[in-house]
Amino acid sequence: MSRRPQPNINANYNIKGGYWLYGQHAVQAALQNRKRQKLRLLATADAYATVSAKLDAPLKIVHETIDRSTLDTICGKEAVHQGIALHVMPLGSASAEDMLERSGPILMLDQVTDPRNIGAILRSAVAFGAAGVILQDRHSPDESGAMAKAASGGLDTIPIMRAVNLSRELTKFKEAGLWAVGLDAHGNLLNGADYAQRRVILVLGAEGAGIRQLTKKNCDEIASLRMTGDIDSLNVSVAGAIALYEITRSFF
Repeated sequence: MSRRPQPNINANYNIKGGYWLYGQHAVQAALQNRKRQKLRLLATADAYATVSAKLDAPLKIVHETIDRSTLDTICGKEAVHQGIALHVMPLGSASAEDMLERSGPILMLDQVTDPRNIGAILRSAVAFGAAGVILQDRHSPDESGAMAKAASGGLDTIPIMRAVNLSRELTKFKEAGLWAVGLDAHGNLLNGADYAQRRVILVLGAEGAGIRQLTKKNCDEIASLRMTGDIDSLNVSVAGAIALYEITRSFF
């Protein structure tokens, strides 16, 4: 006797283009972002009630009630989806002008490739009032649910620019009056008081490799963090958060 084929639980949720963004903070920020193209909203009843209550305007997308086990299948068992997922198209790249119109420091990530690290950096950038984040176009991951979840809403809150040539963009921002600070273990000690009258573009490099030589040469200065323990390096997202705090603390 032949067994009846089991239905593919994910068949009705396969996506052509875009990706599933998940987590209550990430979904809420995406729903409130007018620039974000939103295609499909799935949520448990409780999660939908929680998120919709926090929105500042009525939803323009119909939600579908779904159970957590199906969301586990759609988002992946390791994803902490908190009962909600949103099918979205990726955001377009911001421009240098978008960032220059805003106040606060700008971050440039040189070959940082872990989407969770990038997400965590976006979260810190929002927390400390940064004006935007610049990623290398060819050596940075695409938007993803993991990146959005780690950013906790930051992906849809702060301008993100993808640049072909970081050194060339760094020169443009310096010509606009920004002071380029590269973070490296062998630099002088980072002192926030030095930037009270300067607007900074902070350059962070990948763990291990650090900032590439050409990008480093284009920085106005190389700075390091004060560390007194046996550990001489930090995760790039942690280092970026500490550096952002130090640079902006004189403005608090």
